[in-house]
Amino acid sequence: MFLLRNSLRLCPRILQASSESSKLIRRDVKRWVAPTLKELRRRREKVGPEPLRPRSSHLEWNYKAEIFAFGSRLHENFDEKLLRQAFTHRSYIIQEEMKQKEVGIEQPDVGMLDNREMVQEGDELIGRYLDQYIGSTMPKVPLEGRISIRKYLMKEENLAHISSHIGTRDLILSAEFPVKNSTLADTFKAVVAALEQTSGSERASTFVRDFVFTQLNQKDLEEIWQVQNPLQYLSEYCSRNNLGDVEPRLIGECGRNTILATYHVGIYCNRELLGTGFGENIDIAIEEAARDSLRDIFNTQAWRQPINFQECPPPNSQ
Repeated sequence: MFLLRNSLRLCPRILQASSESSKLIRRDVKRWVAPTLKELRRRREKVGPEPLRPRSSHLEWNYKAEIFAFGSRLHENFDEKLLRQAFTHRSYIIQEEMKQKEVGIEQPDVGMLDNREMVQEGDELIGRYLDQYIGSTMPKVPLEGRISIRKYLMKEENLAHISSHIGTRDLILSAEFPVKNSTLADTFKAVVAALEQTSGSERASTFVRDFVFTQLNQKDLEEIWQVQNPLQYLSEYCSRNNLGDVEPRLIGECGRNTILATYHVGIYCNRELLGTGFGENIDIAIEEAARDSLRDIFNTQAWRQPINFQECPPPNSQ
């Protein structure tokens, strides 16, 4: 009798537990879900993509905190006032002055300085630091080659790429949105000037080395510095350095008078082989041999030892 009573008490509990477990494992989808999602997608496509908005338009935006975080990410100690000035462009100040005039202020005073002078100073600093880094790591490259490399590193697209990836895009105060590459490049130059004024030339030169000079990593210098007439340039170089006359000689050939003709030419100077080259005709082979000779003389081969950026000597502060 006791067992019967207990079994009757347990039966409702077992039925309740089984019903709850059956509810948990149900995996059906309501009929209204798919039509609702389709309608939401149709409305989104009808409205179009959401327009780009500046990061400062968000409610949680804190410009002072972002300025501090910018220096912390780069492990640099910036003066907050100088860094704010580096991000402030003239167009933003003009825009703010126009807003004050619209509300009736006759003599608007924004109380901010633009970065025009810092951009010019940063451009000079970057150029000077790069000249010294290139000269110390590539001593055999002539002056025109070093100038071409510096111009490549200081191109607007290159500096804008660096500036965007270190987080300046959202911090720039400018009337234009989205910001142009020229604005990004100018901001990076101003940041370098602000760092030099805050921490000195040593930290600024290291900053330029880490972010600008390292863009040469795995780059073919022959694509950056292209010699238009390599044989003439080689002849002038050898005569200027009293190395002797340059003489191209045919080393070998095969397939003459066929579409698969190949010529092997060597460049000799004072009875020494400077370089060799192949081509489908003699002129192309001579040009390739002259380029190969210049690569060996200036140590710009594709298989040269990579630049050790950590051991680059710091540029002089003058």
